[in-house]
Amino acid sequence: MLSFLATDHWYDLRDLANLYRVVLEGLDHIFPTGLVYVLTALLGFIAFFVVFVLPSQLYVGVYGERRLIGRMQARQGPNRVGPLGLLQPVADAIKLLQKEALTPRSADRLIMWAAPVLFVAPAILIFAVIPFGPRMVFADIPVSLMYFLAISSLPVIASFMAGWSSNNKYSLFGAMRIVAMSISYEIPLVLGLLAVSVLSGTMSLQGMVYWQQDIPTWMILIQPIAFAVYFIGVSAELNRTPTDIAEAESEIVAGYLTEYSGMRWGLFYGMDIAYALGASAFAATIFFGGWSLFGLEQWVPPWLIFILKTYLFYFVFIWTRGTLPRLRIDQLMSFAWKFLLPIALINLLVVAVERLIWTSNDLPDAIVWAFGAVNIVLMVGIVFIWAKVFKYDPKKRPTKPRLVNEPGGYRPVDLEQGGPSL
Repeated sequence: MLSFLATDHWYDLRDLANLYRVVLEGLDHIFPTGLVYVLTALLGFIAFFVVFVLPSQLYVGVYGERRLIGRMQARQGPNRVGPLGLLQPVADAIKLLQKEALTPRSADRLIMWAAPVLFVAPAILIFAVIPFGPRMVFADIPVSLMYFLAISSLPVIASFMAGWSSNNKYSLFGAMRIVAMSISYEIPLVLGLLAVSVLSGTMSLQGMVYWQQDIPTWMILIQPIAFAVYFIGVSAELNRTPTDIAEAESEIVAGYLTEYSGMRWGLFYGMDIAYALGASAFAATIFFGGWSLFGLEQWVPPWLIFILKTYLFYFVFIWTRGTLPRLRIDQLMSFAWKFLLPIALINLLVVAVERLIWTSNDLPDAIVWAFGAVNIVLMVGIVFIWAKVFKYDPKKRPTKPRLVNEPGGYRPVDLEQGGPSL
């Protein structure tokens, strides 16, 4: 019988580090010490990739996303291959493996081949500092926030390499858009996360989880502006709809991926999902308490709580993709510099003042709830002022869609009678 209460046994499902320790001690009796740590690191990576990343890519990022968007668009989605279409991601992977990976004659072959490989590596490295549980983190470094930001900025270089080396004008346009978007949205994104670090007093992701556990609260309730800045900024950097300007099919075909095919394209597509999962895991850690859930982690495995939070945040990405229209490139860039950047700066200033008041007067931890109320009011006021400045008029919103039983359109007889009908 599995025990959920014993904390020092390898079969305690609340902390998989116990099982990892048993494997480490067992290998220590067989192999030299130096080789043991290499083998256990490799074993941990394989287990992590096979158990979490790969299934999440196939059945959350591919199958789940296509099914949910299909439902949002009043269609079924993949439902033919296997029961309920569950084998569709496997069929897609086999198809990509069989397709020929073409390379244009005028392309820079070496750089074009190297770009997918360089795009894959950071997608694995960003998970090294994500805490799945109290002791379930590959690298619990004091500046894990800076590590995550640094590693997550590397895919932009690989994307630009892919677009430039293809020797295609649409690929180059898409690559240049990715660089411009990354530069524009990275600044407010970092400022928003800096406000979170200032308030919690740490740059360690594990430390931020413990901070939210001790208060107890979630950072999104205290820092709603930072969360909004993060979500919009990371959506733009991940090239997710409605900010997928670098792959705007109606403008530049497929952007920097225009000349890619076969599994080279599959690596970009799969790692895009991995980066979205990494951003979701990061948001679950920073803004939603990570593996903690107001004491419930004493009874439910913390890693299970964390994975569920990650999937719920990823659902928000799917939701926005299925409901929001794509923005223009000028709208996207203008929004970053004219709105997000000033908001992030104001929020950072307010948080610094709040932190100074908290520490200098030795106030109790409950004061953060007052700070949260102030920040929520500030957020509502900023949105209201921004709407007034840009002259948003709710009376001019588009007409609500109408549901009909059968397709139709404008008929000449309707026009003759003075108005259209369906």
